[in-house]
Amino acid sequence: MPGLLTGFVAVLRRDLMLGWKRPGDVLNPLFFFAVVSTLFPLAIGPDLEQLRAIGPGVVWVAAMLAAMLSLNALFSADHEDGSLEQLLLSAQPLPLMVLAKTCAHWLLSGLPLVIVSPLIGLSFDMSAASLIAMPVTLLLGTISLSLIGAVGAALTVGLNRGTALLSLLVLPLAMPVLIFGARSSALAAAGDGYAAGAYFLGAYCMLSVTLAPFAAAAALRISNE
Repeated sequence: MPGLLTGFVAVLRRDLMLGWKRPGDVLNPLFFFAVVSTLFPLAIGPDLEQLRAIGPGVVWVAAMLAAMLSLNALFSADHEDGSLEQLLLSAQPLPLMVLAKTCAHWLLSGLPLVIVSPLIGLSFDMSAASLIAMPVTLLLGTISLSLIGAVGAALTVGLNRGTALLSLLVLPLAMPVLIFGARSSALAAAGDGYAAGAYFLGAYCMLSVTLAPFAAAAALRISNE
């Protein structure tokens, strides 16, 4: 266990340091999320009832698209510089290394979206309950998106124009997250209970944590044969 933990922390720390040295990779999804979300109130106008109705769906769609912007870079840089081959040859379990890289990706791209989401919700005049539900559901949803995206990124690593294929692979699996996340936020805005949707997102997140690292590791081995 100490050796496994050391390998996990080393990969996580390496990817976090590389991410901070490339601030554009961290800020681009955040700027995309903020710009897309705030354009809708400007286009629709000052109708508060309409803004409250569409707010949860708009924020969730923008967050999902922003999270997908950086998925293609999850393994591509390692593939180009040869680090991915070293991971494949490492004595450490590959699923654990994939999980570490996915955690780093979420900390750099998913967590900022969760933190900023209440501020974006204010532009839609969301209620206090909805502003609480939004980051809670996005927390669970973005973790699932990063894990699902890791499988798609592993399948398309090294392919020319792999971004379009990655979107086709990830979007169908991300639809349940989008549907239940947006619906839970909408229920919270209406003053209804949203626990059922949060439970589903939590279960989907746990299923992703359990299966996605193994699927991504197998995809990486297939892609590098």
